[in-house]
Amino acid sequence: MRDAREFWDEFYSGDHSVWSGRANAHLAEITGGLSPGRALDLGCGEGGDALWLAENGWQVVAVDISNNALARAATAAQQAGVTAQIRFERHDLSTSFPAGRFDLVSAQFLHSPVQLDREPLLRRAAEAVAADGRLLIVDHGAAPPWAGEHAREHHFATADEVLAVLSIDEAEWELVRIEAVQRAATGPDGQPGTLLDNIILLHRRAQSPHAAL
Repeated sequence: MRDAREFWDEFYSGDHSVWSGRANAHLAEITGGLSPGRALDLGCGEGGDALWLAENGWQVVAVDISNNALARAATAAQQAGVTAQIRFERHDLSTSFPAGRFDLVSAQFLHSPVQLDREPLLRRAAEAVAADGRLLIVDHGAAPPWAGEHAREHHFATADEVLAVLSIDEAEWELVRIEAVQRAATGPDGQPGTLLDNIILLHRRAQSPHAAL
C-alpha cells in the first residue's frame, strides 16, 4: 500500500487550495456556543477549522501528516493574524499522537484512501478529552452521488458503529448527539447533490457519578 505521508504530501502539492478555507459547517454550528479553551484539530489539512477556532478564542493544536498541508495552514494562520493561537504539529496519527488534554477534540471527515488505523486513533482521541470537554467526530455517511463506483461500494461506518468502536463508559460520558444528517452540496463539476454526514458528539462529564462512591 502506498505510503500515507507521500500520498497526502502529493495531495497538497498543487498550486491551488484543495479546500474552501472555511470551517466545516457542523464544527461551527456545534462549537459556536461553547466557551473556548484548548482544542485539538485532527487532520487539519489547510487549516480552515483551526483558523475558525482560533478566531473564536480557542488555543489550538492542529495536526496533519502532510508537511505541505501544514505549511499552507501556517501561511493562512499568519494571514489571518492568529499564529499565536495555533500550534501546528506533524503526526502520522497511526503511530503518534499529540500530548496533553483538550477541551475539544475534533475529527472532521478523518477518512483516508491509504493506511490509517482509524479505530485505535478514535479511541486515543477520546482519551485526549479533558474533564468537561467534548469529542466531536463528523464522518461521511455515504459516498457523494458524483463519486466513482469504487467509492460507492465502500462501507462507511454508521454513527452507532463509530460509537461502538469508542467503547466509552457511559458513567463518564454523556451522549449528546449521535445521528446522520443530510446537507446540500455542489460537486466538482457544479452538479447539485445531497450528502450524508454522521455526527458523534460526546461530553466527558466533569465528575464521574462513581467518583463519590
